[in-house]
Amino acid sequence: MTTTIEDLLERYADLLPTPDDVAFYRENGYWISGRILPPEVLDAAERGMASFYAGHADRPMPDGTDRVGWRPEHGDVLRKNDYTSLIVDDLATLVRHPIIGACAARLNGEPEIRLWHDQLLYKPSEDGLPESGKVNVGWHTDRQYWRSAASADMLTAWVPFHDVGVREGAVSFVAGSHRWEDDVVLDFFNPDLSTLDAVRAQHDVEVVVAEIPRGAMSFHHCRTVHGSGPNRSGASRRSMAIHMQPGSNHFVEHTRPDGTLAFHPNDQYVRRNAAGHPDYTDPAACPRLWPPAS
Repeated sequence: MTTTIEDLLERYADLLPTPDDVAFYRENGYWISGRILPPEVLDAAERGMASFYAGHADRPMPDGTDRVGWRPEHGDVLRKNDYTSLIVDDLATLVRHPIIGACAARLNGEPEIRLWHDQLLYKPSEDGLPESGKVNVGWHTDRQYWRSAASADMLTAWVPFHDVGVREGAVSFVAGSHRWEDDVVLDFFNPDLSTLDAVRAQHDVEVVVAEIPRGAMSFHHCRTVHGSGPNRSGASRRSMAIHMQPGSNHFVEHTRPDGTLAFHPNDQYVRRNAAGHPDYTDPAACPRLWPPAS
């Protein structure tokens, strides 16, 4: 029996953002859901993560490589691996769960949501590390890395695989920063969280640390400044970031201040047609998340 969009919307009626939630997201640049993901989906994601770190995948990357990002020889550091849902089916089950795309569409006000890319994230505990503060995620905006995308209203779902709060080094947001007129350019890879001090001279900075139980997730606008502090829980912090784009998004040429063209790996993984729009004839390329494919 075919499940229609109407069936899904009825099933998710009590799980999707309310009008007040949407207003909160548009004012603050982030929103935290209730427990909306089934436990079995997160269980599968945990298996997929363990399998991936053990060197297994269901298929190679589109360019034939085995991964993008962290490798075992890099050691016990902050692990970030892109596009893992393209090569590990258990991670694709999470990324493509309809409730995520449905929430994104409601928050973004767009009828169609597609995957931009995803990041598998593993933050080791500070316990036993030779130096503290080196596995923080630096303050940044996602938009600063996505300049070859036309849309300035892309968004991200951050899905922890377990309960996450301050102790675990949860994601933190600078409320309302997506509405700042200037582009804040910081650095995901700089673990020094004092870099935010340079922004305080121009803006009122209110940092909100997300407390997210297993099954819930956060959503944030691509211009929202965010980062995360140390994991002091004694166990690894395991999560996935799911970056999403409206269906109308397409490639644009963006020239950086130094005269070079902005680049994103999607520019090589997703073909463009003559009009400059993504060619989605390959279902693995930025798959549609909402409405789900029948």
